Amino acid sequence: MRKVLLLFALFILFFVANTNEVKDLNTFVSQVQKGVSQLKEKVDLESAKASFNRFLSRLGINIHSDEDVEEKEQAIQPSSQPISVYNIEIGELKDEVEKRVGKPERISLNEYGVNWHAYHENYRNFLMISYDQSGKVAGIYTNQPLISSSVGVKAGWTKEDTRNLLGTPLEEIRKGRILYKLPENRHYDLFQMDGNFITIFYDKFEKETVRAVQIISANLENKKNNIYPEVNQTLIEGFEYQLFDLVNAERVKYGLHPLIWDKDVRKVARKHSEDMAINGYFSHVNLKGESPFDRLKADAISYIIAGENLAYGQFSSIYAHEGLMNSKGHRENILQKNFEYTGVGVAFNEVQHPYFTQKFYAK
Repeated sequence: MRKVLLLFALFILFFVANTNEVKDLNTFVSQVQKGVSQLKEKVDLESAKASFNRFLSRLGINIHSDEDVEEKEQAIQPSSQPISVYNIEIGELKDEVEKRVGKPERISLNEYGVNWHAYHENYRNFLMISYDQSGKVAGIYTNQPLISSSVGVKAGWTKEDTRNLLGTPLEEIRKGRILYKLPENRHYDLFQMDGNFITIFYDKFEKETVRAVQIISANLENKKNNIYPEVNQTLIEGFEYQLFDLVNAERVKYGLHPLIWDKDVRKVARKHSEDMAINGYFSHVNLKGESPFDRLKADAISYIIAGENLAYGQFSSIYAHEGLMNSKGHRENILQKNFEYTGVGVAFNEVQHPYFTQKFYAK
């Protein structure tokens, strides 16, 4: 593969050096692809073509064959299920999904006991997908405008419009013998449709319009016996990295640079979450009277500006993030353009309720 990439690089250098001699870019591309086809027995042709197209894209050249155009048109056809993300639906095979979106940037355990696979291009076109044991899509989430629907729901629709299309949302959800009532002041609706549980998250700062969606298959949801997950170290780390990715996807959506993960700040954040979980309080100021800034200084973290977000009791990293985005001060921290670094720490108390601490700073 490295030889093929080197060959592509030589082709590109030749092209750049001889631009004036090339009058028909499509002819040029055709000639190059013909040369690549001769390597078919030695390399994966589709992978080679994809690498070549990435080289062209970096030069600002976007050329599509008739086959590419046909594939793109197929990808934007309305979904057969009520709602899909990036035209990906519950039940699709992982291999088919990754032909369209590539390999995941991160794989992390979620509250359903399966992994979220995070796909994005430097946090653009961000989505997370879970697969069941047979390799089929069982869960999907996005907080970017990638929602497609056979009934008309899309990012930016109001809560009223969404309910008119999807019907009356659930007010409770059963887990085993327990019926959990959903919070009255929530900024999301939960619907059960066509064998799936669909959560529509609204943005109260943008007139309660649709800002994110999560779709979970009924089979996966029903395997989760409690509203809160079984806790282990892998899940703690999963929640931490998921919240990090969710913040960066949010920032990129609003035209901001993604933040850099800081493992030392993560330790500070996790210690505060553990302290709250063990001692049963929820506050930016700990029982010793130390502020978020005191705790940074105590762990030798130097900063120019800093901030902290806390969340408690949400079902998952996704619900925590969506709740923070509907809180003015927390939202401002997430979208603070001057922050450069972040770390997230998660801990659970004795009844499996999670505590989330996000630390932000610039130096």
